Amino acid sequence: MSSTLLFSFTPLCSSSLYFPSLQNPSFPSLTSLSSIPETHLKNPKKPARSITARSKGSDSADTPDRIISAVCYFYPFFDGIQYGKYVITQFSPIQILVQPLFPAIKVFKSFPLNGFLVFLTLYFVVVRNPNFSRYVRFNTMQAIVLDVLLIFPDLLERSFNPRDGLGLDLVMSLDSTVFLFLLVCLIYGSSSCLLGQLPRLPIVAEAADRQVP
Repeated sequence: MSSTLLFSFTPLCSSSLYFPSLQNPSFPSLTSLSSIPETHLKNPKKPARSITARSKGSDSADTPDRIISAVCYFYPFFDGIQYGKYVITQFSPIQILVQPLFPAIKVFKSFPLNGFLVFLTLYFVVVRNPNFSRYVRFNTMQAIVLDVLLIFPDLLERSFNPRDGLGLDLVMSLDSTVFLFLLVCLIYGSSSCLLGQLPRLPIVAEAADRQVP
C-alpha cells in the first residue's frame, strides 16, 4: 500500500518541481529549450546601444563655417560682374544694391590672374582639405562650378560680337540673364549659409556633390 502511494506521489512532485510548463503553458517547455541553438544559450546577446557621433564630414555648420561658405559665393559674382554692364546702368535699384561691393570688385579685377589664383586657392586649400567640414567644401565647390560655367557665355560673346541690331539685343539679353543669375545665387547662397542652411544651386549642386565626398 505504501509503495503504491509513494509511486503515485513521486511523479506528482516531479511534475510540480521540474516540469512547471505542465501547469503554466506560457512557461517554455524542454522541447522548446532544446530547439534553441547552443550558442544562444551560452552567449546571450546584449541589447545594442545606439552611439551618435558628430564627424567633420557632416553637413552641420558652426559660425566660422557659415561665414567662410557665405564669402565663397562672392567669387563667381565678382568674376562675372562684367555681365551686368547693361542691367546696372538701366536699373538704379540694382546699382544701389551692388554699389557697396565696387571697392572689393575693383581690387579683384586689378590683376588679370586674380580670378585664377582664387580658383586654385579655393579648390586646393578648401575643397581638397579634409580639415574643413563638408558644409564648407560643398559650398566652396558650388561657387567654383558656378564660376567655371561662366566660360560658356564668355566664349559665345567672343565668337559672336555684334555691334547693333538684333544680334546686339540678344547679347544684351544673354549678359543680363547671366548677371541676374549670379546675383540671385549670391543672395540665396550667402543668406542660406549665414542662416546655417545648405543651399543647393540649380545646375551646379549635383556637380558639387560628385566632387565633394
